[in-house]
Amino acid sequence: MTGEVQLTTFGVLGPVTAWDGAGVAIGLKGPRHRAVLARLIVARRRVVPVAHLVTDLWEDPPPDAVGALRTFVAALRRALEPQRPPRSPARLLVTEGPGYALRAEPDAVDAWRFERSVAAPGPPEDVLPRVEEALGWWRGPAYADFADEPWARAERSRLTELRLHAVERLAEARVALGAAGEAVPDLDAHVAEHPWREEGWRLLALALYRTGRQGDALAVLRRARELLVEQLGVDPGPGLRRLEADILHHAPHLDAGRQGPADTVWARASAAYDRSVPSGARARLESTVGLMRDLAVTGGGGLRAAREHRVAAVAAAEELGDVELTARVIGAYDVPAIWTRLDDPGQAGHVIAAAERTLAALPPGPAATLPPALAVAIPPGTARDALRARLLATIALESRGTNAARGPAAAREAELLARRLDDPGLLAFALNGVFMQTFHRTGLAPRRDAIGAELIALSARHGLTTYEVLGHLIRLQARGALADFAGADAHASAADRLAARHELPLVGVFTQWYWALRLDATGQAPPREVEAAYRAAAARLDGAGMPGLEDGLLPLALLCLRVRHALPAPADESTGFGPYEPWTRPLVLLGHGHRREAAAKLRDVPDPPRDLLQEAMWCLVARAAVAVGDRETMARARVALAPAAAELAGAGSGLLTLGPVSEHLDLLG
Repeated sequence: MTGEVQLTTFGVLGPVTAWDGAGVAIGLKGPRHRAVLARLIVARRRVVPVAHLVTDLWEDPPPDAVGALRTFVAALRRALEPQRPPRSPARLLVTEGPGYALRAEPDAVDAWRFERSVAAPGPPEDVLPRVEEALGWWRGPAYADFADEPWARAERSRLTELRLHAVERLAEARVALGAAGEAVPDLDAHVAEHPWREEGWRLLALALYRTGRQGDALAVLRRARELLVEQLGVDPGPGLRRLEADILHHAPHLDAGRQGPADTVWARASAAYDRSVPSGARARLESTVGLMRDLAVTGGGGLRAAREHRVAAVAAAEELGDVELTARVIGAYDVPAIWTRLDDPGQAGHVIAAAERTLAALPPGPAATLPPALAVAIPPGTARDALRARLLATIALESRGTNAARGPAAAREAELLARRLDDPGLLAFALNGVFMQTFHRTGLAPRRDAIGAELIALSARHGLTTYEVLGHLIRLQARGALADFAGADAHASAADRLAARHELPLVGVFTQWYWALRLDATGQAPPREVEAAYRAAAARLDGAGMPGLEDGLLPLALLCLRVRHALPAPADESTGFGPYEPWTRPLVLLGHGHRREAAAKLRDVPDPPRDLLQEAMWCLVARAAVAVGDRETMARARVALAPAAAELAGAGSGLLTLGPVSEHLDLLG
């Protein structure tokens, strides 16, 4: 978006208001106008049907409620986009399908910014100013002018809880940075107002101890105990009990800051690195790639930052003119990938181009930069073969989902090199590339199952945890495609156990989607419960940093659910399917009675991308082709789907299903 829409901001951390680009409050007229705006902000960019808005705005709606609502919306649009030409479409408060949505940018609503600021990880020196600023955005209770409205209640409670957490996080940062005295007054007020928050009591006692007030710290802990026991009938939690014991025994760690042992080691090691490794040294560039690799598996902002910095690191390496360094920087980013659609095709293109340039420039023979003793121990060509294999595996991964012949060729060559070199980590990386290139036709779930099995065995032998998780996720998908849900369940559970043990939060995104798919495919619940499970899984994608997975996925899953159960087409026939629009559009049009338009769309529909959802896309096309009698498209779909006759359509994605492919082949005749 450009222009005025980007500059409009909204405030709900207090009375609901809006400001223009100059920071001037926008006149929102009466309370119903503000109520409409607030209700749409609560929906977080999603469409709110007109019927829901009417019910939320009026306890007893008048006969002309819908007309009045449209008047409020029109007035809001004029206020929010005063420069919009007459009869041109609104860009901020938009009409979509059965209702309205506020397409505010992620930074345009103070509550959304607040949530991200409080949740963002970081050391205390970063947390302190960020959370302090975020708390300053509060102008009163959240949605203050709608305290009694049922539609605002859950969001008000959530934001209030988040604010209390922010107060504690700010205090924790102050204590960790040696400003315990500054934290005491705020914490004292905090526990007085919210006496059931054990973390507040713990931080207050710790802050008092750090300022030399041991007696006061113990008195605070006794006060907390009495309150919890006498008024709630519960004993203090382990955090309070442990702190009391530590204070009584003068535990040394109480004086070492709030950082845990791992944080202390990190701080000391990074400081030593900064002192020892000169600024601009090439070692810094290679070390940075290792950090980015770890950052990528955290999800959310970490994954986005890793992608950004990766491209910058590759560019910096190329600028130095050292081909082997560039090869190491590109090839060191061996982050396991399970989804076949790229999160950022532009960045992938930059990486592929750099990898191809580096491959072409990499000379034959052992790497000259290896230490002499190591160079003697490695057979000629081995070191550079390993670099080549990593570059080729990178190309295979970053070209996934395309029809380019280069991807499969690079995957094969990387695998051959890795097997010849007998390097487990390199082979796991190469097998990930091979997996991504096993979509040249449908029906290849057994092949991917074998790749997953090898990854699990290889990784378990050599401690390659992230690739062991990848192997389980691949097998989860493959067993689901083959309708072996007992096998898929075992792999989902194994992936979750590894993720919990090794702090890999993104794994839960995929396993939760799988459990929703399982509920769908096995018929264990009615469609409304399956839909709720899909929506809950989709909520985990918000902020996960995987737009290539998130875009259009929930509408697609719900469409497949509706198709399988012969339910009406979605109310909104114009938006929401993202990259899947060409293959969903004909069926949606048919669901709304637009047979001629559906037939026209089918004539132009391309082959689906070669990815985990190609069987599902072909099945959607097949159903539409049968409905309009498009024999040419039916023939294309039949040829494409025939190899997958033994599979469940779409279930190989681990996300959704359209039922047995054989049923669609029967429809095609």
